[in-house]
Amino acid sequence: MEHQHHGGFMQEGMHHATVKGVTLEAKVDAAAHSVTLRVGPMNLPAHTGHMKMPQPPDQVWQVPFDGWLVAYHPRLVDAAGNEVPGTVLHHTAFWNENRSDFLCPNKEEHIFGAGSELTDWTEVPGYGYHVQKDDRIRIETMVYNPTATSYEKVYLEVVISLQDAAESLPPRKNVYPAWMDVKSCGNSSYDVPAGKSEKSGTVIVKYDGVLLGVGGHLHDYGRQIVLEDLTRKETAATLDAKVDEKGRLEAVPVKLFVEEGGFKLSAGDVLKTSATYDNPTAKLLRSGAMGIAVGYFVPNDDSKMAALRRKTPPMHEMAGMTHDR
Repeated sequence: MEHQHHGGFMQEGMHHATVKGVTLEAKVDAAAHSVTLRVGPMNLPAHTGHMKMPQPPDQVWQVPFDGWLVAYHPRLVDAAGNEVPGTVLHHTAFWNENRSDFLCPNKEEHIFGAGSELTDWTEVPGYGYHVQKDDRIRIETMVYNPTATSYEKVYLEVVISLQDAAESLPPRKNVYPAWMDVKSCGNSSYDVPAGKSEKSGTVIVKYDGVLLGVGGHLHDYGRQIVLEDLTRKETAATLDAKVDEKGRLEAVPVKLFVEEGGFKLSAGDVLKTSATYDNPTAKLLRSGAMGIAVGYFVPNDDSKMAALRRKTPPMHEMAGMTHDR
């Protein structure tokens, strides 16, 4: 059986064998104000690239409450709970099927993502991503294993901190994840030539507001992400990746603008994202790269964002739907 991913974060037209038996387990811990999502199990044989590795089908988490998602803590574990290195996670992406992305309305709202760096999305006090009961969060995951060690029964586990609207706490200010991609509003993956290379793309901001902070998403051999506001001729962030001796990605830093009240954006601003790679393999790596600056956007007028809400199509219509719609 083949599994084709249509746009979104995955590569358009790419075919993979589908892993059977993968399920989503969701456990809400009301006392800890969190929900733990687990996708698996997946067997990852050594020295298997993402093009050849069977991939898990998309999973859907139906949100069981009204409230806010405030932090994300991803990790990989085996059946015994032992941690598995993030190296084997190509990427995961969470999409809200009930909303359109505010920068790229051809896509679903992209609320969380992680790659091999397994970056924690920590809480920004007073802010959160607003969800409504029965929102459908689609979880897309791609794995591979460039290491010499095989891993069996691997699970992607994401602990999400939350605030239920029913709690007697002040409501949070709404944030919207901002994905500023070198592929603009197209598919995120692209080929990496041998040696040093740079790719850039632009998106146009449609709302006045501020960025609270920005991090980055790169793949192995990625060296730097730069986010610029071309309209204002300002560099918002230059993020230098941490890599190991082989150039494999270990971490991408996060730059916060909270103390200065956020990095101001105006409707019509053109944002440019640039990604630098240094590929030492002496060969073209097909679909081997992504370059995305990822931030939290707070609009000046939150009521304008209501227009991004959309009805989820009936299940029988979704079979042939592309994620770029």
